[in-house]
Amino acid sequence: MADVLLEAPVGISGRHVHLSAEHFAQLFGPEAQLTKVKDLRQPGEFAAKESVTVVGPKGVLENVRIVGPIRKYTQVEISRSDSFKLGLNPPVRYSGDLEGSPGCVLVGPVGAVILDKGVIIALRHIHMHTNDAMRYGLKDKSLVSIYTNGERGLIFQNVLVRVSPNFRLEFHIDTDEANAALLQNNMYVQVLVPTNAAALSMAG
Repeated sequence: MADVLLEAPVGISGRHVHLSAEHFAQLFGPEAQLTKVKDLRQPGEFAAKESVTVVGPKGVLENVRIVGPIRKYTQVEISRSDSFKLGLNPPVRYSGDLEGSPGCVLVGPVGAVILDKGVIIALRHIHMHTNDAMRYGLKDKSLVSIYTNGERGLIFQNVLVRVSPNFRLEFHIDTDEANAALLQNNMYVQVLVPTNAAALSMAG
């Protein structure tokens, strides 16, 4: 049993790369800096002008956008459709959980980086401010369901809740999932929280 508690805007995550400072320097040069094109909904995050080519065993993805700011680790987020083109079988993970994930080659304008891990399919998740989480009885890594309306309405289960005082409410899915439900950026979906939400969460 679940209750509809709130509506959240949709943010569709296309394929993108997060880079460490070391790898950014290797790809773009030691004096290069990320160039902001536009801010994203989550405070501090932005789409950068710079992009890389992602090379897998069977194919390549060109012009893959870098999302800033620079991070402590390099991570490549792709969809399942992208993985077929690259010839990779990445796990479905939340950001930063990279152990056991496949690697790839990243090519930039001045160099290349060989990754031994770091390619994932992002686990569908919802960003939530700490106040919202407390109001609805949720905590970081709780699991909820998301209901969508429309011609291809469906329910996304096992949606991971990420809680921070720096987050703004936003439901993140990749392009495959958005296309399946005919969703677009800034559409609204409904969050369904089980009555035993406090007991449902991911370990770790």
